[in-house]
Amino acid sequence: MGYRVAVVGATGAVGREILKTLAEREFPVDDIVALASPRSAGREISFGDRTLKVRNLETFDFKGWDVGLFSPGGEVSAKYAPIAAKAGCVVIDNTSHFRMDPDVPLVVPEVNPDALKRMKRNIIANPNCSTIQMVVALKPLHDLFTLKRVVVSTYQAVSGAGKDGMDELFSQTRGSFVTDPPKIEQFQKQIAFNCIPQIDRFMDDGATKEEWKMAVETRKILDPDVSVIATCVRVPVFIGHSEAVVAEFAEPVDLARAREVLREAEGVILRDEREDGGYVTPIECVGEDATYVSRLRVDPTVPNGLAFWCVSDNLRKGAALNAVQIAETMIALDLLPRHG
Repeated sequence: MGYRVAVVGATGAVGREILKTLAEREFPVDDIVALASPRSAGREISFGDRTLKVRNLETFDFKGWDVGLFSPGGEVSAKYAPIAAKAGCVVIDNTSHFRMDPDVPLVVPEVNPDALKRMKRNIIANPNCSTIQMVVALKPLHDLFTLKRVVVSTYQAVSGAGKDGMDELFSQTRGSFVTDPPKIEQFQKQIAFNCIPQIDRFMDDGATKEEWKMAVETRKILDPDVSVIATCVRVPVFIGHSEAVVAEFAEPVDLARAREVLREAEGVILRDEREDGGYVTPIECVGEDATYVSRLRVDPTVPNGLAFWCVSDNLRKGAALNAVQIAETMIALDLLPRHG
């Protein structure tokens, strides 16, 4: 027997990736429904070799559905995730709305799967895309050396802002070759041929909300005693987030042991060759499930420091894949009941 699965926000970039990932991983689906706003209702969308007709979220009854994979935007999730959860549907939400709720587990299956056992509201939160890849890379190192502090600079793809962000990069890039003035709508400044050191709004302490998310989510997922400071930058890349991470540990660092645990870590691929091109760039991780770690080296400026570069497909592991893996992990832990 399979499960009855609802994909909410199915017509968005992440929603489409969720449908693709469910089909590719042969998730045990008995019935599946694609849900979106009323303006998208009636559109057709692919699920493996099938075509689904999008249904209206606003009039949908979640009773009898086992799991809902939500990626419709925070305000929509805030309204409809509790409705689905109350109807008995386990919600895995990809928005930021529930992440810091103490009654909602924030889960990366390779890092803290046991948090799923503490679900209280029938809602599970998927972390921020930039947080996910970082904690996947840090978890084996934390287990080995005990992480104290992280300094991270991110280079985040425009797909993190959705399809409209990708369209803006494309149109600005194309326009630059015919001397059209850039049309700036999705980002604070021109994104084509540029880097923008702002993702989300500014907070009172000068950090952006994206930077705050990385700090508080890492502590909730990995360890409440870890200090994190992030600088998050939007770059003119379509898909694939990159991060330069400097980590400080409580115990002496052994580079050979660090390499060994990263090679064996679930969800991590270490490609660290000290030669031209011996590292992974964002364009090479598109469509891949892993978080790739490169440029691993000792940081001589602090006691017990390591520096590394990591990249991951933000639409897959940073969103859709992690959500599907949460559902798979719930099945493995016998935490996802069937209503059929």
